[in-house]
Amino acid sequence: MKKILLIDISNSFTKLCLATGDSLSRVKRLPTPSLDATQLRTLYSSPKLDGVILSSVVPEKNCEVHAAFTHVLEVGAGLDLGVGIDYPSPRTIGADRLANAAACAALHGFPGIVVDFGTAVTFDVISSAGDYIGGVIAPGLNAMTNYLHDRTALLPKIKLREPASAVGRSTRDAMLSGAVHGYRGLVKEILAQIRSEVFPKKRPRIIATGGDAELIAARVGLFDIVDPLLTLRGLIVIAQRNL
Repeated sequence: MKKILLIDISNSFTKLCLATGDSLSRVKRLPTPSLDATQLRTLYSSPKLDGVILSSVVPEKNCEVHAAFTHVLEVGAGLDLGVGIDYPSPRTIGADRLANAAACAALHGFPGIVVDFGTAVTFDVISSAGDYIGGVIAPGLNAMTNYLHDRTALLPKIKLREPASAVGRSTRDAMLSGAVHGYRGLVKEILAQIRSEVFPKKRPRIIATGGDAELIAARVGLFDIVDPLLTLRGLIVIAQRNL
């Protein structure tokens, strides 16, 4: 079976792993700001690769991947994704969003909504006809909490976890409650609006992915599937259809 290197460059971290067929190796996470070609060649110089597929939302880092490897396939709307695109400007759709849509359609069917909890939280909608039709972009959970710390004199930087209660008994606990419970409220309302507008009769499959997926999806009963590696699985789907 072919051995494909999957690279998913997001704003904060880059995730890399090898795919052999549908199986993923252990995922490496590297800080995106320091990602360079030398680092990539050092990590993946030994195994013989049959291909490299790249999803990136940080265009200035793409050249580092191309410098490290030959024959890099970049995810874009012009590839065979396994989903149609019903969107005014297909080339403006983020590569990670296309990978999520491809994974949703291939692995879980459609209609579907993928909620990706990263630096930004994105909601991507696949219609009953199997087309990507758009979505929603909102600030990510860490972006919101870091903003409070950066823009106020007394509020600390917090580590996200499940709040002990809704009413915080310290500044940190109050911030934690506002972040987690408030964010769940944001997600619930956006999903409710999407479902009422796009899927008034048929319930779509709703999938959570990304770094904060497991924390936010817990205790809300909104998601059918929680898969933090969905974007990488989408890269496998696209690679198999295009390489």
